Amino acid sequence: MRVVLKLGGRVARDAAVEARALRDGGHEVVVVHGAGPQITAEMERRGITAEFVRGRRVTTPEALAVVRDGLLAVNAQVCQVLGADAVGLAGDEIGLEAEPVEGLGLVGDPIPSAPPAVLDVLADGGIPVVAPLARGPLNVNADEAAAALAVGLGADRIVFVSDVPGVLLDDAVVERLGADEADHLLGDGRFEGGIVPKLVAAIEAARGGVRASIGATEVVA
Repeated sequence: MRVVLKLGGRVARDAAVEARALRDGGHEVVVVHGAGPQITAEMERRGITAEFVRGRRVTTPEALAVVRDGLLAVNAQVCQVLGADAVGLAGDEIGLEAEPVEGLGLVGDPIPSAPPAVLDVLADGGIPVVAPLARGPLNVNADEAAAALAVGLGADRIVFVSDVPGVLLDDAVVERLGADEADHLLGDGRFEGGIVPKLVAAIEAARGGVRASIGATEVVA
């Protein structure tokens, strides 16, 4: 089974052990990670205002430099936890493509793809660890990058690992959520913040034929 794990920046180092367990269980594993808290902290240190639109970071050229540094630092940390089989990859260097997003600066919507560098690492029995950047370079949301890779690579499953238990409705975790219903709830503004891009990405993955889960919530087409 081919599995894409998206690790949130807050839990990336600890959650990497899950990737190792899957790999040791005989599965092909691709890791995509974020670095949101680290990037925001460094931007604040440098006096750069962090601005978000529907959970996505507005990225100026100045901010992009911070984003790249933060992502590559987390990438190295995750690879260290995973061990010698892990291979760190920067998305913009391996050909990850994205469509520029108007109004967000140097931000792109990732396009489903199967970068040869990722396939080569898998073929060698390793674990590709991908930092979510695209050609340009463009900053791409890690959740959406993970979904695009999952669809492009024909993954069997994508798991969004974060510090939230799942999709919450009325303070309760939803065990199963249809893509159409999720779209409707998003349109009604029932969700805000970081869960929005996770849910959008899970919907795209599910509609692309990949089993998707956010914590304990399964999103189905």
